[in-house]
Amino acid sequence: MTARSDIEAITERIRERSRASREIYLERIERAAGQSANRAVLSCGNLAHGFAVCSPSEKSALGGDKVPNLGIITSYNDMLSAHQPFETFPQLIKQAAQEAGGIAQVAGGVPAMCDGVTQGQPGMELSLFSRDVIAMAAAVGLSHNMFDAAVFLGVCDKIVPGLVIAALTFGHLPAVFIPAGPMPSGLPNDEKAKIRQLYAEGKVGRAELLEAESKSYHGPGTCTFYGTANSNQMLMEIMGLHTPGASFVNPGTPLREALTKEAAKRALEITALSNAYTPVGRMIDERSIVNGVVGLHATGGSTNHTIHLIAMAAAAGIRLTWQDISDLSDATPLLARVYPNGLADVNHFHAAGGLGFLIRELLDAGLLHEDVRTVWGEGLRPYAVEAKLGADGSVQREAAPKQSGDEKVLVPFAKAFQHTGGLKVLSGNVGHAVIKTSAVKPERRIIEAPAVVLDSQQALNDAFKAGELDRDFVAVIRFQGPRANGMPELHKLTTILGILQDRGHKVALVTDGRMSGASGKVPAAIHVTPEALEGGVIGKICDGDMIRLDGENGTLEVFVPEAELKSRKVPLIDLTENEYGFGRELFAGFRQMAGRADEGASSFGIGG
Repeated sequence: MTARSDIEAITERIRERSRASREIYLERIERAAGQSANRAVLSCGNLAHGFAVCSPSEKSALGGDKVPNLGIITSYNDMLSAHQPFETFPQLIKQAAQEAGGIAQVAGGVPAMCDGVTQGQPGMELSLFSRDVIAMAAAVGLSHNMFDAAVFLGVCDKIVPGLVIAALTFGHLPAVFIPAGPMPSGLPNDEKAKIRQLYAEGKVGRAELLEAESKSYHGPGTCTFYGTANSNQMLMEIMGLHTPGASFVNPGTPLREALTKEAAKRALEITALSNAYTPVGRMIDERSIVNGVVGLHATGGSTNHTIHLIAMAAAAGIRLTWQDISDLSDATPLLARVYPNGLADVNHFHAAGGLGFLIRELLDAGLLHEDVRTVWGEGLRPYAVEAKLGADGSVQREAAPKQSGDEKVLVPFAKAFQHTGGLKVLSGNVGHAVIKTSAVKPERRIIEAPAVVLDSQQALNDAFKAGELDRDFVAVIRFQGPRANGMPELHKLTTILGILQDRGHKVALVTDGRMSGASGKVPAAIHVTPEALEGGVIGKICDGDMIRLDGENGTLEVFVPEAELKSRKVPLIDLTENEYGFGRELFAGFRQMAGRADEGASSFGIGG
């Protein structure tokens, strides 16, 4: 054992629960590898189609199974800042593969949508299900069976979880994830949030708001707050799917280019044609998943990963639950404060010591499994480093700094910001839910107030504008779950509820929908399960019912006698407006098949 006894006990619990499904999964990928996961099984006609555009020397090499062929799955598009840098990556990867004696081909592209663009718009109702579309699209690219390993180019919210599901579905292949990095720092996030509140109150105009937003989101790269996109990058590194130190290097820099080429070469080094074969399905196990959850808690990461991590784990036959996530939160201290959990952005976090510092602190405290396999080799300790550019243009690494460069942003284990993690699972007669506590001040983590029941975020906006919400209340926004309308993020509620909280009112949110990974200071019980459309208690709450949200003790209760709750019926509401327009009609099957939030909200069966 390399982890503390309580971490090991939770891991063992997951291992025992997953034993049957994990064995089925491993047998499947073993069989796939045994059937020869390369060109040897293809007919001459198959192979001729697969390398028709290659050079004569490449055709000779691919035809004889002499060299490894690297499949590139890319989420490139040039509208989204985080994915625009990937335009040049395939050529870099092909060049690196050639230098390493291999070949690389773009196996396929996957869609990449931005919740920042679709917030409050009909397109947001496709967002969660885009994860499953991405997994399927990547599977189409890899189904040609031309590849000995794959590299995955993705950054943002649903893209990385979808790519991980695909990678684990093709678990007999090695998989390396290659990030693009965050954009340089712009307008500080807290200043942007102030302008948003002033706009909502009518104190500044649209021109001022657009100027502030444009100064914040201003160039290529990931948004700099610590939302789902940057939580994705942390997860890929702490789970060993990135090369060490790769996550938060800005795009368009020589180091970023060197890291990209290095990752491609590393993928070629760990194929079945080498002595270091590292199939991703065996590499990622229960210990890797626990390491990811611990990293999420230690950094105060995105609530969306209480859904995505369960789906990702299931793709490898691993049964992770909200209770596991909650228990790991109780064991993990918060070591980072990055907006919305603090004023800093990810560039400040990286400059203060970043993931290398954090991983070392967690390893030394026994909170991570050190004895895992990674794309870099055996053990997680090699990730406790900083990546730098060597004089020859290659990547050089040195030990992470012993001291944080800024203890307002990143602290050692002994000086933790709080003794538990940034996320907590709530339970009670309303069902199960998730709350992000790290961004909520301690005095606001317990709210008891009457319910204001609404069926959309627009209805709350209208009530605010009508002056009906200047009081203490708990907003209950229902019929926002996966089956109702695709579980959109309700980030537009953050500004209004923040204004009311700043006016001195006790306010909170309870919803079967999601909130942005950037949501923060207002206590919000989200992902309520069962959802209203499935008859969940959230659909039975009435205006004026007293609700108690306790983020300290992990409870969510409505003070209505049990007999009365049972007798109440969930109202029938017309959801047809959510069923068409902006492509929503194409996702009817996804809504019908969607699983519960605490089971990963997947629209297809995954895992053993």
